[in-house]
Amino acid sequence: MRMFLKASWQIEGGNVAIKAGILPETMESILAELKPEAAYFIAENGTRTAHIYFDLKDPSQLPAVAEPWFLAFNAKVEVTPAMTAEDLKKGGPGIEAAVKRYGRIQETVGTLR
Repeated sequence: MRMFLKASWQIEGGNVAIKAGILPETMESILAELKPEAAYFIAENGTRTAHIYFDLKDPSQLPAVAEPWFLAFNAKVEVTPAMTAEDLKKGGPGIEAAVKRYGRIQETVGTLR
């Protein structure tokens, strides 16, 4: 299953890795193990952040995916399923079924907040 991983780490941790000269090789090692479809690096909310799309074959792989970020950078990690436009199109019948079954509830009871 295609997954989206967001790893964010504080400036200080990144600075230590950069000054020690280990940031590039550490990042290359993590990415080589993960084999991402795409990887982007940005500054977000004052932190260094990686946005990575990769394939997860089994949920038991999650520790191996997240632990390198925790251990190397003391990063906050979020992993979320992700879809392509084609995946969303395939999901259309499920959306339609949910609309038929649940779409009238808010019309009946009003907007829930």
